[in-house]
Amino acid sequence: MIMMKIITDKNLLAINEKVEMGIAVNDDDTIAMLSTNDIMGLSYIAHNIKKKLHGDTVFYGVNMNLNYTNICLLRCPLCAFSRDKNDTDAYVLSLDDIAAKVRQAGDIDEVHIVGGLHPDLPFSYYEDMLKTIKAIKPFIHIVAFTAVEYDYLSHKFNIPLDKLFQRFKNAGLGSIPGGGAEIFAPEIRATIAPKKISGKRWLEVMAIAHRNGIKTNATMLFNHIEKHEDIIGHMRQIRQLQEKTYGFKTFVPLVFHEEHTKIKAKRKEPTGYDLIRIYATARIYLHNVPHIKALWMYVGEKVAQVLLQCGVDDIGAT
Repeated sequence: MIMMKIITDKNLLAINEKVEMGIAVNDDDTIAMLSTNDIMGLSYIAHNIKKKLHGDTVFYGVNMNLNYTNICLLRCPLCAFSRDKNDTDAYVLSLDDIAAKVRQAGDIDEVHIVGGLHPDLPFSYYEDMLKTIKAIKPFIHIVAFTAVEYDYLSHKFNIPLDKLFQRFKNAGLGSIPGGGAEIFAPEIRATIAPKKISGKRWLEVMAIAHRNGIKTNATMLFNHIEKHEDIIGHMRQIRQLQEKTYGFKTFVPLVFHEEHTKIKAKRKEPTGYDLIRIYATARIYLHNVPHIKALWMYVGEKVAQVLLQCGVDDIGAT
């Protein structure tokens, strides 16, 4: 009877029954979740799943972000970070710069490394970067380079991905971030990131990483020109790959902000309801992905606290 009072949307009542029976929700269910105004009911379902998986445990980490270069051949319309090689604010961190940043970071347990697709850096730069960090902090967990970067390095240096992953593991790689996924829908991707690898290729790179024993994250960029169907298609493909590899450890929805980009956001700031719908729906739909992460620096500290009652179990690192 308590559940009946909490959930007022009849579609959510049916979804809750499925979840309690261990039946995966389908695409029609997901449209209902992304459209519902029964935020309490949706949160209730998602929070119950989180509780079954993790109890009252919340995951976080003390980490640093290391962006080794902002020079990028892709220059995606959605990106406010990238620069051309000759721009006045373009940069590349030397290995000495990286070593200094790691030392100055203090007592961290993880370093998160991503950068642009630089046309001139040698392969040794990437491998030595990992070795340098491990030499300074032997027990640190290194989350390094997106699927987009791995695809680029593999082609540029003619190294098969299997071999590339093994070399980087030997150099200190711990896991792979989920960046570059954006939205898999080809027609959306053609507008927001036309030169970036396809969603299909992103998934292929991640599958090879999983095959080599490397856990990865998966991201999803929302609040731009995507539709509900694009969000569902994106999560469906992640769920399908996870059924084969079980290599994804965390799903990370990321809010798109339009400042200094060439893409117009749906809203300058998504509403609280928008955020809850995305994160709670992700927890319910991606039943086979262990963690749902809400980066507190993206959503704000107060919203992050709320999302911990809406299916989210990770606010920093897993």
